[in-house]
Amino acid sequence: MEVINLICKDEPGVLRDIAGTVAKHGGNIKYVQQFIIEKGRRKGNALIYMEIDIDRMGALISDLDSLDSVLEVTTPPSFDEIYGSRVIIIGGGAQVAQVAMGAINEADRHNIRGEKISVDTIPLVGEDTLADSVAAVSRLHRAAILVLAGSLMGGRITKEVEKLHEAGIPVIALNMAGSVPDVADLVVTDPVQAGTFAVMHVAKTAEFDLERVKGRRF
Repeated sequence: MEVINLICKDEPGVLRDIAGTVAKHGGNIKYVQQFIIEKGRRKGNALIYMEIDIDRMGALISDLDSLDSVLEVTTPPSFDEIYGSRVIIIGGGAQVAQVAMGAINEADRHNIRGEKISVDTIPLVGEDTLADSVAAVSRLHRAAILVLAGSLMGGRITKEVEKLHEAGIPVIALNMAGSVPDVADLVVTDPVQAGTFAVMHVAKTAEFDLERVKGRRF
């Protein structure tokens, strides 16, 4: 997998021209991210990051650089190489903080050995807000596992957890009120331990298999 990062003019047809150039060289775009730069010397231009399955990069880079709309082409390391797998923690502030502490401490142990595991957290309140956030996890690049940290979760949140299972993303829940613990892959009372389990499931250097304890409560 090759990576290309482009700074482009913010104008119609730019993404079409870039994708067409990639296709002309036999490349298959596996992931693309685009946004408008809001700060710095490139403010107002577009940044396009692509992960491409392609055999030869040299000619592609030359052709992309020759496009009038492209201002800069670089080939940085991929997000996977830099940030690795993502552990997502969603829920109430105090519980999220404790889960994050366990996850970060455990991730540090494995990252010291050469792994790359990152931890993303957001404290939220309200059923709809939480449900929308859970639903969004399946759209997050490299999201590997979700921890739901709160004292009460159910309703729409439960339905979105079930959809995450269909997307292949496991869910750990704290031992809370509501129906979410009934559909979670694992229920853990201690929030620090919940974060630790989440990272151990992701880590290649850990001997922990969530499937072997699926449905259990600790």
